[in-house]
Amino acid sequence: MRSDLQLIADLVQPQTRVLDLGCGNGELLSYLKTNKSVTGYGLDLDAANIEQCLQKGVNVIEHDLNMGLDSFASNSFAIVVMTETLQSVEAPDQLLLEMLRIGNECIVSFPNFGNWRCRLQIAMGNMPVSQHLPNSWFDTPNIHLCTCRDFEVLCKKLSINIIEKKYVNSQHNSSPLIKVATNLLSAFAFYRLGKS
Repeated sequence: MRSDLQLIADLVQPQTRVLDLGCGNGELLSYLKTNKSVTGYGLDLDAANIEQCLQKGVNVIEHDLNMGLDSFASNSFAIVVMTETLQSVEAPDQLLLEMLRIGNECIVSFPNFGNWRCRLQIAMGNMPVSQHLPNSWFDTPNIHLCTCRDFEVLCKKLSINIIEKKYVNSQHNSSPLIKVATNLLSAFAFYRLGKS
């Protein structure tokens, strides 16, 4: 399993009900189902991803996250997961609130635009391209890039409780150095969030 998905899997308790937004090929849900007896659904828009989910036995629904989550009842999941998708939706603030309406907690990860490599490339007059942000400005799916600090300010504004956070490099490893200057040195951020 991808190392970023393993970090998320470690935060999920066994035998819980999980909704995975932008579930991709279903790798995370398949792992959680097999190794933690988790039940749940994945949402994705890509037909190839949906096909792979079905082949893995993952319950998947074709759904555009930009259309919201109105079809899900409040408190219908223990955890709602969104891996590296927040920056590509039209209204990330509203989606976060919806995630916490339908789930007791949510887990969100995203690339940190405040990383020193991004800052250096901007200082040199270019939009950043790096291992954790591999697309050029004209073909990127990312429309709302943010830094770790930006995200935490948003959580405070929305009265979202940050239960746990983890900052990692582009290989999804943590280090004591990253903890010294998280916004500058982390490539990705992982947040476990709850209702205030």
